[in-house]
Amino acid sequence: MTTPDLAPAAALEPKTKLSGKILKTTLAGALVDVGQSIPGVLHISQLSKDSVNKVEDVVKEGQAVDVWVRRVKKDRIELTMIQPLAYDWKDLEPEMTVKGKVIRLETYGAFVEIGAERPAMIHVSELTQGYVKSPSEVVKEGDEVEAKILNVDRKKKQIKLSMKALQPEIEEFKPAKEEKKSHGKRNAKKEVMEAVEPEEPKEPELTGMQIAWQEAMSRANKDKAFKVKRAKSGISDEREEILHRTLEKRLPTGG
Repeated sequence: MTTPDLAPAAALEPKTKLSGKILKTTLAGALVDVGQSIPGVLHISQLSKDSVNKVEDVVKEGQAVDVWVRRVKKDRIELTMIQPLAYDWKDLEPEMTVKGKVIRLETYGAFVEIGAERPAMIHVSELTQGYVKSPSEVVKEGDEVEAKILNVDRKKKQIKLSMKALQPEIEEFKPAKEEKKSHGKRNAKKEVMEAVEPEEPKEPELTGMQIAWQEAMSRANKDKAFKVKRAKSGISDEREEILHRTLEKRLPTGG
């Protein structure tokens, strides 16, 4: 958070960045002019992350410095030259989106500096959609990345992130396409089988003369059958007449 240098001291919030000038150095620290009605106080422990034995080894009177507000009291503004953390533990919550820089790669994932007390970790399975064998396939040290917080363990001081959670999901393979492809194969196989299947033999076509001959033979056979039937009928009638006359002769006549 950045606030104009001339903002009222009471309005200054912790982590506000200010520009100032060293007014005086002491054994315990330095006084800093930050453009406020009350002086800024810089303790020796707040000059650097590393241990400082002598204030003048870090700052000198008249030197311009960048400082951050630690807290505001009635008679002074307590300052630090150590850049504050972007996130305190109470600020971190699951589902938050954060940005950071990759500072270390391991076989199981990547560590990212997000401005918290501890670097956050992205497991290899959370780097991107799909299978990843090694984190170096996706990121390298120095890369600026954006990720979503999955979990914050304040007791263990662990922060777990996911880059995959911010990426669009990959569409799953649709079996319907495979079925269509398989159906196509079946059709192709059917066509091949039909192509090699032998055709049924067809009856030979008759010529006009052969058709006329068959018709003539058919009529002749019908006439012959009719004559035979008539001849048999005549013989039967003749026998019936003879039998009738014989019976008449044998029967007695009345008289």
